Amino acid sequence: MGSPRRLLLVSNSTLRGGGYLGHCQQAPRAAGRVRRVLFVPYALHDRDAYARRARERFKSLGYGLDSIHESCDPVEAVRKSEAIFVGKFYLLGVLWISPAHSLHCRDKEGGDGIPYVGSSAGTNIATISINTTNDMPIVYPPSLQALGLVPFNINPHYLDPDPKSTHMGETREERILQYHEEPNTPPVLGLREGAMLLVEGDKATLQGVTGARLFMRGKKPTEHEPGTDFSFLLTEAL
Repeated sequence: MGSPRRLLLVSNSTLRGGGYLGHCQQAPRAAGRVRRVLFVPYALHDRDAYARRARERFKSLGYGLDSIHESCDPVEAVRKSEAIFVGKFYLLGVLWISPAHSLHCRDKEGGDGIPYVGSSAGTNIATISINTTNDMPIVYPPSLQALGLVPFNINPHYLDPDPKSTHMGETREERILQYHEEPNTPPVLGLREGAMLLVEGDKATLQGVTGARLFMRGKKPTEHEPGTDFSFLLTEAL
């Protein structure tokens, strides 16, 4: 039996006025007692530069970092990893077409206890699907199904409607409500910039410096402040 899951799902990696992961100093510590973190840099074309940036940041926090794109055996790197960090863009399509598809293998083989930290797209792929992402599909994934580390969806970078805006397109809230017009769609947690969800075993807690908006099919959206216990989202029947 695997050890309890440990996840930190962050809305964004950079907050205005701060540096890379500056608003979530505790983020790597969600990994628990580990010495090295496996980084998945396929979100950017310049993977070497992206890995250097992440390595410098994690080093300042007391952790070593290995990048999966530097490994001669990426699948084995995932299997032996102490913790995993995934951030930024390109979403699930890149995981499917790159050696990072081994993340799926790790999940299916009972590795739910592997500490996982995700930000932005890294948070999207930890959920049921990427149906509620804000990103353009610049690569084509064979499936919108994600890792399913939590049984609901998250909308990172959630934005509230601007009453002064003259933009006539749908707001984030309207899009999520449209998503819930489809049958059997899971809850969606809208994480604002600076918000993050800490999952430890069967407990999920909203953390960070901003709040979140919860959307559940057939119900009115609700507002939640940091400290909110979202554990029920881990067990609620969909």
